[in-house]
Amino acid sequence: MTSDEFYKELSYITAARNDRLQFSELVLNDMSLFPNLISISFMADDTASSKAAWVLEFVCHEYIYAIIPYLDFFTNNLNKIHLESSIRPIAKICIFIAERYTSKQPNPIKKSLESKHKEKIIETCFDWMINDHKVAAKVHAMETLFLLGKETPWVHPQLLDILQQDFHHQSAAFKSRAKHILNKMKKLKNL
Repeated sequence: MTSDEFYKELSYITAARNDRLQFSELVLNDMSLFPNLISISFMADDTASSKAAWVLEFVCHEYIYAIIPYLDFFTNNLNKIHLESSIRPIAKICIFIAERYTSKQPNPIKKSLESKHKEKIIETCFDWMINDHKVAAKVHAMETLFLLGKETPWVHPQLLDILQQDFHHQSAAFKSRAKHILNKMKKLKNL
């Protein structure tokens, strides 16, 4: 499938979970399509980027290691994503990366994620937290910040400040996840 054909096929995807799942299976079965998928996901001003990001999330959920050769590209372009429908799935991919990186089990993400990548993920997640974004992006960002903050000492105090400042002005979903993250930070501190 050419890049143009791939782009055209993306235009047929709807937000329906089944559509996203089917397209992600297409990519998972032919990983030569992955570079096109990640490239389109970061065409920040193109509405097709959101559809690509939806699929990218599903692909990364199944096989996060596909992103390793693209970590520089992914992290260097995180801050360019501005469409809300793209931010949520990209923020979710940040969680997948952070989960693997902070896992106790050895894995390729632990070996490949460099400090420059972590810094860009952390910076972008803080931007998502403090700027006017939908709750899903903020929830994913706070989870990523909690995970990466386990070994980056300044992250948890900053996250704590943001959660406490925003707590009373946010939705029930934000408050619920914030309480959960605050409890996890408290347990870490008590260890």
